[in-house]
Amino acid sequence: MCQNHTTAKASKLTKLFNQMRIVGSIDHPEWKITIFRNDNRLSVKLESGLVEQTFKFRDGEGIDHVDDVHRLMDKPFLAEIAALMKQMQLARHSALRRHLENNSAKEAFEVIV
Repeated sequence: MCQNHTTAKASKLTKLFNQMRIVGSIDHPEWKITIFRNDNRLSVKLESGLVEQTFKFRDGEGIDHVDDVHRLMDKPFLAEIAALMKQMQLARHSALRRHLENNSAKEAFEVIV
């Protein structure tokens, strides 16, 4: 039974990945911007270092083609994304710092007097 469940799950994942495909990209000096098509939606993934944002648009929302995505990426939208990327990077850095501080406190040696 476990084997069948695993096989069914793998089949669903394979089907999902076969349906999603890269349909475009947008040049940007700081980020990698990739446009995907998956069934009834376009997705735009923006990557900056170790953080990323993804925006999904269903058919009928006015973002139906790669050209629509290019027009959507105007200066105000990119400025908002830049601010969010910075917040995400700071949050990641802060969380990692807290994690490392907590781990180093746990690993500290007991004081022997």
